[in-house]
Amino acid sequence: MGIGEGVAMPAMNNILSKWVPVSERSRSLAFVYSGMYLGSVTGLAFSPFLIHQYGWPSVFYSFGSLGTVWFAAWLSKAHSSPHDDPQLRPAEKKLIFANSFSKEPVETIPWGLILSKAPVWALIVSHFCHNWGTFILLTWMPTYYNQVLKFNLTESSLFCVLPWLTMAFSANLGGWIADTLVSKGLSVTTVRKIMQSIGFLGPAFFLTQLSHVDSPAMAVLCMACSQGTDAFSQSGLYSNHQDIAPRYSGVLLGLSNTAGVLAGVLGTAATGYILQHGKNSSLEFITAGKTNSNVYYTILEENQ
Repeated sequence: MGIGEGVAMPAMNNILSKWVPVSERSRSLAFVYSGMYLGSVTGLAFSPFLIHQYGWPSVFYSFGSLGTVWFAAWLSKAHSSPHDDPQLRPAEKKLIFANSFSKEPVETIPWGLILSKAPVWALIVSHFCHNWGTFILLTWMPTYYNQVLKFNLTESSLFCVLPWLTMAFSANLGGWIADTLVSKGLSVTTVRKIMQSIGFLGPAFFLTQLSHVDSPAMAVLCMACSQGTDAFSQSGLYSNHQDIAPRYSGVLLGLSNTAGVLAGVLGTAATGYILQHGKNSSLEFITAGKTNSNVYYTILEENQ
């Protein structure tokens, strides 16, 4: 699955850089990425039902079959660039090519030049930091709902849907805001920094509030708001690859996403270790908190 999934995001970025003018880049990227969030919603919503009715293998057969059907449709309808699409109208081609960079095929990749640029390393570090939090939430959210908030399997799955629905909405909202700011004359660099600041500081604020909430409903709301502000990164970090190097946007995303996946591996493992061995850590304080006061005060007493 890792091999198959790994090529998706770089290829997606590369195709969008060829098809979408700069003025519409944030909206298009947010719209495409919101498909991933809605896919998570679908999986989280239907998996408990499938497991309950037909057993756990049915989840893999169902979603795997849907992927096969989509693959067949993609082969017949998708094209790598506007040059290759015979159904594209002349007016559409004119619009795309008038607001784009050179789309000549990339024959060689200047790795040394790419890796010598500070903005490239800024993207890599940003992606690492972004995915550290995102993968922890993706992996541990059901456990948090079940063990801390005491939801059952079905309730946990339903409440896990809310943050991803929020992301699907806020990603498109952020994309619209970003493109509007660019169209009004604000520099692309400034817009990317604004969006990414929201994508970093928003989740940081709402996750720290989990240590103060006193009800499961407020905890779920904080998680939803955290993921919602996180989605503004689609108009910051993820759009920035196409700004820096449109011809090599797929390569750049491949580099930064590698760092992002490593963050997912390390962050998920580190979280498990801290929860297992570090009860006096701040992460335990955040995840348990006052949503379960008995656990909270027991931990404090153990660590006096």
